[in-house]
Amino acid sequence: MDKNDFWWEIELSADNNEELLSVIDLSGSIGSSFNSEVDAAAYYVSSKPVEYWLERLNSLLPNFSSVRILRNGKIEYRSWHKEWKDAFPPLEVGGGFVVLAPWHRGAEPSGRIPLYIYPATAFGTGYHESTQTALRLLEKNKDRIKGKKAADIGAGSGILSIALLKLGAEFVHARDIDPTVFGEIRNNMNENGIADGSMELLTGDLLNDFRAHVDIITANIMYGPLCSMLPDAARVLKNGGFAVFSGLLLRERDSFIKNAAEARLLLEDELSENEWWGASFSLCRE
Repeated sequence: MDKNDFWWEIELSADNNEELLSVIDLSGSIGSSFNSEVDAAAYYVSSKPVEYWLERLNSLLPNFSSVRILRNGKIEYRSWHKEWKDAFPPLEVGGGFVVLAPWHRGAEPSGRIPLYIYPATAFGTGYHESTQTALRLLEKNKDRIKGKKAADIGAGSGILSIALLKLGAEFVHARDIDPTVFGEIRNNMNENGIADGSMELLTGDLLNDFRAHVDIITANIMYGPLCSMLPDAARVLKNGGFAVFSGLLLRERDSFIKNAAEARLLLEDELSENEWWGASFSLCRE
């Protein structure tokens, strides 16, 4: 087979369907098929080695302990190109956004802000509930975004950075621990007409060693990393600013609110979709 004539297929099982679906979504899978509610094959683009996808899956398993990786292999070419594109139809999010793959340009509903995101390997295509929750929270705070500076932590595809700029933010520091995502962010910036000077791409671990002060923080990651960055979020957030945290499960809500309060970040608003939860917080000055 030629290198572009297959997808990676990784077979997974779990004790419950919700954890299995979450791992498939968060790992960057571009499709899946289910033998039962708790047994599935997830598919991944072959432009990355299978070891990349296995490492990505393994990084998720501590948070979804019932999921097991069974085996992996190649699945031969069919009309993958069309099937993949059909898997990403335009998606309306909240009252004002629509997420579109670039090949759907021209199908934007009237009155909505288009976010053109190419479904690739970075997290944040807009089709996962955690990303949608973050977008809806930003939309609810749009009057606080215009002319402000923001930091997007764990930027992934850049979808939240792009949404911030389209809502009127002046500048975004897009930060990710994995510098390989920056090529995808640049592609998505170009698709959305985002000028280079309005976004800075930074390699870094959460907010460690981040010295700027910003009006807005966004982070759509997971419970452990979010909790560990809360003191730094309070350090870099300006008076009157706010943070949007997503990527959390509903069962983590109470614990996260408690940890945020200990870092002087107070709950403002919250949203949930299925088992996923996100919220906006403001800084309580001593």
